[in-house]
Amino acid sequence: MKYRYGKYVFITGGSSGIGKATAELFAENGYIVYAASRNPATEVQKFDSRGEIRPVKLDVRDKQSIDDALQSIPEQADIGIVVHCAGVGIACAGEDYPEEAVSNLMDVNFDGVLRVNSRLLPHLRKRGKGICIIIGSVGGVFPIPFQSHYCASKAAIDIYAKSLRMELREFGVNVSLVLPGDTSTGFTSSREYKIEEDSPFYNDCIHAVGKMEKDEQNGKNPITVAKTIIKLCKRKNPPVKKVVGFDYKLLVFMHRLLPDRAIEFLLRKVYLKK
Repeated sequence: MKYRYGKYVFITGGSSGIGKATAELFAENGYIVYAASRNPATEVQKFDSRGEIRPVKLDVRDKQSIDDALQSIPEQADIGIVVHCAGVGIACAGEDYPEEAVSNLMDVNFDGVLRVNSRLLPHLRKRGKGICIIIGSVGGVFPIPFQSHYCASKAAIDIYAKSLRMELREFGVNVSLVLPGDTSTGFTSSREYKIEEDSPFYNDCIHAVGKMEKDEQNGKNPITVAKTIIKLCKRKNPPVKKVVGFDYKLLVFMHRLLPDRAIEFLLRKVYLKK
């Protein structure tokens, strides 16, 4: 079935990176996409497939913004697919607590998903069919040094999504996590560094995050993630979790087999060896 969950899609973080690539791929395949972001485009984008990208102004951190954006959409469009792509990152030592930055990180990466779902999932549940896809991260599986706050936000999303999936199953609504590895997007340049030069961790942090950012810049095109998402939306029983890329699938598989001490040793070699 080409449009198993219907033709209407709602995407957060839809103006850049994985969200934008996903919106474009859906529209190219004939879907009507509501692409939500803080700084959306000003005009509807139409495609030869008769698909469209309809920009929506929305801040996942602001309940009123979500309410305003979604006030009329469920009545105008029978949303059957919800994709969460909004996300932010910070770099700092685990012992540090840059309160404003950490609060914003969790507000976007975790609370933002819950806010949007609280408005859209009742609609999916009532229609008796739908799918909610959440972009997680392999960072939610592997503890990356100087990314502890970000990894924690993605680990929280991992557990939330698995619990949500069980709750919604009897209502015909599926939930799947998509875990990208290193992906070349603007996310890398927008990451905030919250570490002072006089910190005893400063050099290690710059080295470790610099290694990660180099891998991101040389990573996969976001279209690879978008293709994974659209494939899930054509499946009756999509998996709980889908890792993007063979190399990362192998790493996640190894994580199940190796003890934590071995994983820690390998990650230290990757990110902390100078």
